[in-house]
Amino acid sequence: MAFKSLGPSTAAFPTPTWVIATYDKNERANVMTAAWGGIVNSNPPSIAVAIQPPRYTYENILAKREFTVCIPSEEYAKEADYFGITSGRDEDKIAKAGLTAVRAEKVNAPYIKEFPMHLECKLTDRMNLGTHFVLIGQIIDVKAEEDILDNKDSIEIQKLKPIVYSPTDRNYYKVGDEIGKAFSIGKEIKDKD
Repeated sequence: MAFKSLGPSTAAFPTPTWVIATYDKNERANVMTAAWGGIVNSNPPSIAVAIQPPRYTYENILAKREFTVCIPSEEYAKEADYFGITSGRDEDKIAKAGLTAVRAEKVNAPYIKEFPMHLECKLTDRMNLGTHFVLIGQIIDVKAEEDILDNKDSIEIQKLKPIVYSPTDRNYYKVGDEIGKAFSIGKEIKDKD
């Protein structure tokens, strides 16, 4: 198999499609879509999201130090995309999209009622990497609609139907089929003599 050098780029697959929700200085709900982020610590549970300083959401997070990470299901791909291409300084994106902002229970930030899951976060750190700052949020609580949970209250990804983003072709995709149990399917190789 031959490999071709593509040079440095943001070609990491897949990236999430998250909607970051904040309140501005007037307690007006605002959202933006972010694709660069992930879980970065287990205890305390923490998440990272990369945001450019000119973004209204960046300003709001620094001022309030709290935010939510909302996980839209695939039926809301159009709304999620819209949240990433329009500034909240200019219009009420949530109302225009026909969605509902609700105050989170444990942090001073909104979440989108129609999205099946959200993480309530407090800003703990930030790091300047160049064009983006990485914002680290401690996850204070995770809320999920009951109908996406299994009988052990674990989130079922096939019911959540999250949107993934491809940074090279700039398209959204849905999650595919299960291929194996994590921390288990590799045991066959580990246990080989």
